[in-house]
Formats: sequence, structure tokens, C-alpha cells
Amino acid sequence: MGSYMNPGSFSFRGSLRSKIYVDKSELIAKINEVLYTEQKYICVSRPRRFGKSMAANMLAAYYDRSENTEELFQNLMISKDSSYRENLNQYDVIKINMQEFLSLSGTIEEMLQMLRDYLLSDFKEAYHEVHFRDEKNLIQVMKDVFSYTKCPFVILIDEWDCLFREYKQDKEAQKKYLDFLRVWLKDKDYVALAYMTGILPIKKYGSHSALNMFTEYSMTNPREMAEYFGFTEEEVEKLCERFDRNFEETHTWYDGYELVKIDGKEKIYYSMYSPKSVVDAMLSGVFDNYWNQTETYEALKAYIKLNFDGLKDAVIRMLAGERVQINTGTFSNDMTSFQGKDDVLTLLIHLGYLSYHWPDKTVTIPNKEVSQEYINAISTMDWSEVTASIEDSRMLLEALWNMDGKAVAEGIDKAHQEISILQYNNENSLSCTIHLAFYFAREYYTIVRELPTGKGFADVCFIPRKMHLDKPAVIIELKWDKSAKGAISQIKEKHYVEALKDYQGKLLLAGINYDKDTKKHTCMIEEF
Repeated sequence: MGSYMNPGSFSFRGSLRSKIYVDKSELIAKINEVLYTEQKYICVSRPRRFGKSMAANMLAAYYDRSENTEELFQNLMISKDSSYRENLNQYDVIKINMQEFLSLSGTIEEMLQMLRDYLLSDFKEAYHEVHFRDEKNLIQVMKDVFSYTKCPFVILIDEWDCLFREYKQDKEAQKKYLDFLRVWLKDKDYVALAYMTGILPIKKYGSHSALNMFTEYSMTNPREMAEYFGFTEEEVEKLCERFDRNFEETHTWYDGYELVKIDGKEKIYYSMYSPKSVVDAMLSGVFDNYWNQTETYEALKAYIKLNFDGLKDAVIRMLAGERVQINTGTFSNDMTSFQGKDDVLTLLIHLGYLSYHWPDKTVTIPNKEVSQEYINAISTMDWSEVTASIEDSRMLLEALWNMDGKAVAEGIDKAHQEISILQYNNENSLSCTIHLAFYFAREYYTIVRELPTGKGFADVCFIPRKMHLDKPAVIIELKWDKSAKGAISQIKEKHYVEALKDYQGKLLLAGINYDKDTKKHTCMIEEF
């Protein structure tokens, strides 16, 4: 057992001993399928706190031939797979965290030399009986060891992309790093598996990648790896039952990452939860923003304040709950080469600040926790009009509860004037203003747009979550250049209330109209 070669199972044992361990061991079966094949190069990119290191530790414990780890896996799901015993403890494992080497060095040259030296030291210690043709050449030493043992290597690289995050502008350093990885890994018989994890997909240079042998699984294209990216809804429901936590609140705070995999002709959608935040909420019993424990809002702020046409408008619309169309194809997989707003938004997907909806190629802010990070960032920027609308939303919601139609109309007028960046010419833009104006309603409600009803779709429904059943439910119908009274009539005539027939509490009906001549809103509120 060495520091980097065959590091053992200590880290994975720690995961298994934790109060919460969610079994993701079936990932091993997916990896076993590609061992020593043309598809043996895998790069998995996902945000911080989404279990990348834990997965690498699990793979190391499973493949490492320096110890018998059957006891760790015999009760996990992988033990039922046909490939389980065939590959258990059958490989020499190299496991490295690139961030460690980057943090200990001052230049890319120093970092790569340190990596070579430390690996060579492990090889010399483990295989002192092997005659090395060139004991200072990492590639040759690995060829010599493989020739001696006939046992190929499983190479696990965690935080593979740290250099691109810390050497953002140093293109020469990035190129040297990619060249090192290519020469070390590509077309080498001693590689049974090269598995890299990070936040960013593999960096592109021009029309190609220096590491084009890798199959990439990312937040925009997870494919068959989708269910291993975070906690699935089924897994979270079981945790809520075990710890007696409110699932509806957990869903509101930490869900929202929609991932898709293709199984034959079938598309399987996974509602993915942020693992670290769910664990913290389960153990503490407190639903809160745990995101800022690992990263400050400054990281988000740096990107949403970039001066690209349409970026501010897109962020405002997403804060209002809308989906924004995006083209992810121009993203260069780094943190500086932005051609427009779509590249910035694509980076935010990989960082976990946005959820990508693959079928319609749109993005949204995933959940309440991440939405708070946007509010934190915006509150320190020159977006005072957005901050004002969100701060006013508390009073607007109280006016709605008090059935004060005049105050609600005036509040929406104010929000419309403040958010003048939005094009205001139809019911869609009216809807965006309404949702941003009622931002604070998310504290108590599940907000549903276009809720299917008996004879159509209710524009907006505020449905109280179980922890807030003292609040009234609300059905809102929007009209453009018609009348608030007509909106109320439509709610009644089309029986929109049937959609809430199982709700037993107070129900308010609100009609909101925008008069394009007076440029004013009117509001009528009734209790049903």
C-alpha cells in the first residue's frame, strides 16, 4: 500500500461509517463494462458537493488489489451484479487528487514534476525487484511494472480540472497540463481504466480536445451516469422517512436538477437533489442554505455581472421562475473564454447554479437554496431595482392575504416600473413581473404555472406547503388589456378551483389585468 498507488480503502470506510450513506455502488457495474476496452477513458464532471470524491474513493477500494475489501461491498447493490467478483481487488490502483499537487507547487512544471516524483517513489517501493529501464521516466516505469505483473492500472484522478479554475488565464500552463495527461494515458496498454472527475468538462482547443479519447458525462449530458450524479427523489424520500423530515420542504430547498438518460428508445428523467445539502438538513433538522458553507456568492456574482447582452434579462426571468433558452454548444469548457451570455449560463450549469432541461434546451434556477445565492449576489451589485422588487414582495404578499386589490395593483405597478429591462408586451411578460413581484411567496408556497384544471389552465396557483397550511391558497388569472373582473369570472366559469378540490383551507381568487393605454394594473380579489 502506498500514498498514491494502491492507497487502500480507508476513505471509503469512512463513508460507510457515516450516519448517512446512500448506496451508489451500482456505478461500479457501469465502470466494469468499459474496463480494458476502447471506452476505458471516462471523465465525469459535476458541481462541488455532489459526491465526486466519494465515488473515486469507492472505486479505489473496489479495484485495489493490495487488500481484500469484500466485507465492504458484500451488502451493497454491486454485490448482486455478475461482474462483481470478477473485478473485485484485481488491479493496481493509482489515485491522485490534482488539487493537492497544485496547492503545493508554484508553477505547472513544478506541479507535474512533483506528481512524477511521488508516483515513482511509490513504484520503487512497491516493485523494488523490477528492473526499470529509466527510473526517472514515469511512463517507462509503468510499462516495466505492467510487463512484470501483467496487471493493468486503474487510474483515478480527482479534481482533474483544478488547474483550469486556478490558472484561468494561463493558456500555456493549461496546454502543458493537457499534453502531460495525453502522453501519460492515451493508447497505453497499462491503462485498464482512466477515470477523471472535476467540475468542468474537458477543455477544448479550437475544434478538438487534447484528450479526445475520453467519454464525457456532465451536467448537460449525463446519459447512463445520470442516477449517480446526486441523490434521486426515491433516495431522498427514504431519508426523510428515516429522519422524520418534511419531504415537501426538502424538495423545495434542494431539488431541481433535472438529468436525463436514454435507455433504448426510452428517456428516463431523474429529479436530482444536492447531496451535501440534503445530508446537512437530515442531520440537523434545519432547512437552510448550506451552499455557502463551501462557496461564497462572490463566485456567482463574478459571472452574472458580466456585460453580455441579454444576460441580466435572463437572470431576472429565471428569478421569476421562468425557463430561458440556451445553446450550450459554444462553451469552451473553461472559465474565461466567453463568446456571449449562453457560455456564461453554460458554465453556471456546470457549477450547479443552474439546472439544464435537455428536451427543450432551457435552464432554470434549480431550488430555493441556490435562488438565495442569486439574491445574496444581486444584493451587493448595482441591480438595485431587482433588490427593491424582492424586498417589496413581502408587503405585496401581505396585501394579497388582506384582499387589498388596490395595494396589490400598486405593488405590481411599482415592480413593473423597476424591472424596466423586461419587454412588456404580452401576458408572458406580465406573468414574469407577477412572479418576481411575488418572489417572497416561495417562502410558504409551491408555485405552479399553467396548472391543469377542468376546462383549461389556471395561470398561477399558490399552493401552501404542509408546514404552512395556515396560509390561504391562491388562484391568479392574468389578463392583458381586458379586465380584472373578467379574470375572476374566467376562474369561476372554467372551474379552475377543481384543481384544488382536495385542499381544505382558505382559497383566494385574484384577477390581475394590465391596461396598455393607462399602463396600470388593476386587481380584484375574492374569497372562494
